[in-house]
Amino acid sequence: MEKYVELISNIEIPPMAEVKQKFCADYIEDPVAAIKEQLGRKEIIAAIKPGMTVAITAGSRSPQHIVEVTREVVTFVKEHGGKPFVFPAMGSHGGATDEGQAAFLRAIGITEESVGCPIRSSMMVTHIADLEDGRPVYIDKLANEADGIIVINRIKYHTSFTADHESGLVKMCAVGLGKQYGAEVIHAKGLAGLGPEVQVFGKKVLSTAKILFGFGIIENAYHQSYEFRALLPHEILSDEPIMLKKAKELSPKIYFEHLDVLIIDQLGKDIAGPGFDPYVIHQFFYGHPANNEGRRAKRIAALDLSEATHGCALGGGVMDFITKRIVDKFDRNETYCNIITNKQVEHARISPYFDTDKQTIQACIKTLLDSDMENLKIVRIKNTLTLGKIMISPALLEEAKSNPNIEVVSDFKPLPFDEEGNLF
Repeated sequence: MEKYVELISNIEIPPMAEVKQKFCADYIEDPVAAIKEQLGRKEIIAAIKPGMTVAITAGSRSPQHIVEVTREVVTFVKEHGGKPFVFPAMGSHGGATDEGQAAFLRAIGITEESVGCPIRSSMMVTHIADLEDGRPVYIDKLANEADGIIVINRIKYHTSFTADHESGLVKMCAVGLGKQYGAEVIHAKGLAGLGPEVQVFGKKVLSTAKILFGFGIIENAYHQSYEFRALLPHEILSDEPIMLKKAKELSPKIYFEHLDVLIIDQLGKDIAGPGFDPYVIHQFFYGHPANNEGRRAKRIAALDLSEATHGCALGGGVMDFITKRIVDKFDRNETYCNIITNKQVEHARISPYFDTDKQTIQACIKTLLDSDMENLKIVRIKNTLTLGKIMISPALLEEAKSNPNIEVVSDFKPLPFDEEGNLF
């Protein structure tokens, strides 16, 4: 046994119980009908002309009904005489390659078979306009060559800035349509400039490119579809901030704060841009407007990467400890293309790592300062997107019982480590 492993081997991990966190549970019961209702607006129908080619965006996130939304938009275009194709609109994701981005779409279920039209992937861009300061604006070459573009995206808060338009349709126009080039230009001024850059580039694309309409998706805290809206270009600018406000109200959270240890099973680009949602775990990056909240757990452990992140290990570098599993899955091309583009190099650093899940959690506990070691406040979550069910240690039981939005649903049991000390 290595000496550093011996130093943590006697650390006891408290038993954990499962609890339900209750959030607004309203959702769309018939998503296909709701999608068709939005596409049935006469102004939306009028945007499609017979014979026109239509490029439809597909981003890197995977809201609950993204396949259904994309498929129904494709069907709608066909029904009104258009010739649709879907293309990746995701900055530098997928290793900033044609095939890598197509593979990213396959991982979230978007294929020619599932949506009913060709998937055309290219990293080539075309110059369409200049900003007032002279900087050029580029968008996907294939999309620009089409007769029209439809933008689809989930609307939610952005993990790196606050503005009227954060993560949504305007950002899709600015970053997604711009491919790797657009993402790099917009990230050039760092986090402080990201919000303003998204606004100016996004608005220029909306006023210059052949955007037919956008389709915005809001989800509740359970990753269920809450609202769909088909929006004309001018409505994107006026109505997206209203949808963003609602999305923020619906966002999930961890009701417990000031934790000793937080255990995160999964990091991934499909979960959030930096691999996790900073607002959920209060782990912000330098320069973020919410960086001084001081509610971060004393120690945070990450145990694995999601399958859909394809080895893009953003976020691991700001965890206190990670597993060798994450290091083994770390894909330098997937990860480094992101940090070279967005210039946030701290996202891709490798934290201290241990061979097993058990050792990683023990290391978190061993290195705590000023904690009551007999009453450790520990929470375990699957990821920062899935927070309806989480696990807590006994020290949080009374707090759980006193919160009407929390229901304890199991007894306290030791974490089910296998013979090698892993949970999965």
